[in-house]
Amino acid sequence: MLSDDLNACADLLRRGDPDRFLAAMAAPVAARRVLFPIYAFNLEVARAPWVTQEPMIAEMRLQWWRDALGEIREGAVVRRHEVVTPLASVLDPASAARLDDLIEARRWDIYREPFADPAAFERYISDTSTSLLAVSAKVLGPADEAVLADAGYALGLANWLRAIPALEAAGRIPLVDGRSEALRELASGGLARLSRARKARHKVSRAARPALLPLWQVGPVLARAEHAPNAVAEGRLDISPACSRLTLMMRATTGRW
Repeated sequence: MLSDDLNACADLLRRGDPDRFLAAMAAPVAARRVLFPIYAFNLEVARAPWVTQEPMIAEMRLQWWRDALGEIREGAVVRRHEVVTPLASVLDPASAARLDDLIEARRWDIYREPFADPAAFERYISDTSTSLLAVSAKVLGPADEAVLADAGYALGLANWLRAIPALEAAGRIPLVDGRSEALRELASGGLARLSRARKARHKVSRAARPALLPLWQVGPVLARAEHAPNAVAEGRLDISPACSRLTLMMRATTGRW
């Protein structure tokens, strides 16, 4: 049975990040106790820059989460909060420090400047998606860092491409190069890294595998972006709900994320 705080984290995800909620629900109960607070933390940080038009207030919201991570990292008394309290029970100092990189990267979301170059874009994806995936996996069990880097990038890229219509509607410039050729190349690179990660999946322990369940839609999404780059701007990357649920069930049952 989950605590009230963990149930609150799960409810946050159900409403705000349904894909990760479904992935966590497909994991063993013991893994959910770890994944729910980490994913809820990510959701709260990800939406902090978007709940206000005032950059200073958005910066303050992100700083609140950095301060909370600082308490966990330093072993200090941790503030009482439905997400922070259970988060403190699963993170070690190194994990808390890595999630701080995620918060720093999210400062890009506050402002309207484009990414400076492809390296800045890749760094943003790595500091957000890969950091989250690596922390989630390593809290559960041993996992190879290179595999997590490839898997995290592919996952982050797929989710970013899915979000492009909303980002553009909000006045952001989400891509360094939005031409069809560049999008096709970007998706192809993501698929290559996903394939490389899956070929080395034996380097991720059985205990850590539930953290990689959020990858269940990545292959089809990136393949569609590669095949039809115009589908990115049109918001047509998602696979059908029935196919999506079936794929997740298969990945969870076999452990072959």
